[in-house]
Amino acid sequence: MERLAGTIMLSSGFNRILIALIAGAIGALSLPPVGFFASLFVSFTLLVWLIDGTTGSPDGGLLSRTFKVFLLGWIFGLGYFVAGLWWLGNALLLEADEFAWALPLAILGLPAFLALFYGLAVMMANSLWSDGWGRIAALSASFGLAEWLRSFVATGFPWNAVGYGLMPVPLMMQTSNLIGIFGMSMLAVFIFSSPALLGTRRGMVSGLSLAFLLLAGHVGYGLYRMHQPLPEIADATTIRIVQPGIDQSRKMLNADRVEIFQEHLRLSALPPSPGKKRPDIIVWPETSVPFILTQNPDALEEIAKTLDDGQILLTGAVRMEDAGAGHPPRYYNSVYAVDGQGQIIGATDKVHLVPFGEYVPFEDVLHRLGIENLISLPGGFSPALSRTPITLPSGKKLYSFICYEIIFPDDVPADIASSEAILNVTNDGWFGDTPGPYQHFQQARVRAVETGLPVIRAANTGISAMIDPLGGIEAGLDYGQTGIIDTTLSGVAIDALNGEARKTNFWLFFITMFAIALISRYGLAGRKN
Repeated sequence: MERLAGTIMLSSGFNRILIALIAGAIGALSLPPVGFFASLFVSFTLLVWLIDGTTGSPDGGLLSRTFKVFLLGWIFGLGYFVAGLWWLGNALLLEADEFAWALPLAILGLPAFLALFYGLAVMMANSLWSDGWGRIAALSASFGLAEWLRSFVATGFPWNAVGYGLMPVPLMMQTSNLIGIFGMSMLAVFIFSSPALLGTRRGMVSGLSLAFLLLAGHVGYGLYRMHQPLPEIADATTIRIVQPGIDQSRKMLNADRVEIFQEHLRLSALPPSPGKKRPDIIVWPETSVPFILTQNPDALEEIAKTLDDGQILLTGAVRMEDAGAGHPPRYYNSVYAVDGQGQIIGATDKVHLVPFGEYVPFEDVLHRLGIENLISLPGGFSPALSRTPITLPSGKKLYSFICYEIIFPDDVPADIASSEAILNVTNDGWFGDTPGPYQHFQQARVRAVETGLPVIRAANTGISAMIDPLGGIEAGLDYGQTGIIDTTLSGVAIDALNGEARKTNFWLFFITMFAIALISRYGLAGRKN
């Protein structure tokens, strides 16, 4: 290990760039659908040795060395994000004639931007770098802060945070209820960086011992929580999740709108699965209704014919709102609640829109350059000012997270515990059978664990499922399948922390890692064991 560490540290030029790029790409193997979390041991061990080599180099002044360290982190991040997000380009190929020119921006441009956060993380860690195991704590704190920043800077995109690599199965998801995904990212970086100490020896015993204890505590807490029974509900709500499996190219054709609507109705009207009761709630995915529902009374009548008395349909749809004389109407990506009489009894709108998918930032300027939305609507979608729940006639509340809103932990409202479940409707058909839908699904499972609430997930082409409050799949349909899921809404986890407690724990964890790095940097720790 010492010889290998020395070789990595002394690498230079193109070899050094290539090692950093490959190290980042190897880390992406920890993400779904591969889920090989041990790949991050290789990824972050190489990164530590690369930083060791840059920090120890006498070449150039402080500014030059700082830039080299930033560039190293950026290249590492570029490898990680390109390998983990290449599938974004698939959405542009659906209308290749119009959007093929943007493929490099999706496949390389967005990863290059996201990699800036990892460049900043490595640069911050370098400022606290030392010879001992404190440098592992510095890297841990820096990546935790970078992932937190990535969740809101420039509207935020915390997709594939490093912490997800430490959570391939529910057993290893439970700690997220204590420290959230950003705390999990700190924990992951510390654990996965620790083998680097084998190559440099200094602080090896202390650092590896702490990493082992953290990993053991992480798994041990998972075992404890997984053995806590979920409360049984006497009058549990029965749910039918519809996965129509409509190819995205069909959804984009106006000629198929009636047939698509009828396919949803047919699946909704199927008799209950063996051993299951008639569903109380039927859930359709995002934008399932292929026209403006409020302008189509025939569609509401068809829904009424399909539903029995007392049943409720929750469906994704585009909602149009009159903006007044002289102004174009506003459009919202919404979820409607429709009862058995065909009446709309509730609605909630998407808050966190997708840039360049649902709206164009700096619209006036970029439209002059010919840059348009992927979704063709005059002016794009408008965001809701706040997240509001849908209250059912029974009095039960559901908070909806439409599409990628589910990846933002800070978008979860403070009163989420007052609801029965999280509703996640999405259309991952844009991305085909790529890693995208599997990564999206994992993040929905982690939100269930963080909040201690079940997640009702309806995806047009998959992956649809009823996710229990511990991240387990009670029933589901894989990507590309067409069908229904008849299941029952489970109870909430009785020991779940609230969002404020998780944030507090995250910052306490950050302060601890930062303090260890600071003490080590100034010589009070990091002595040889």
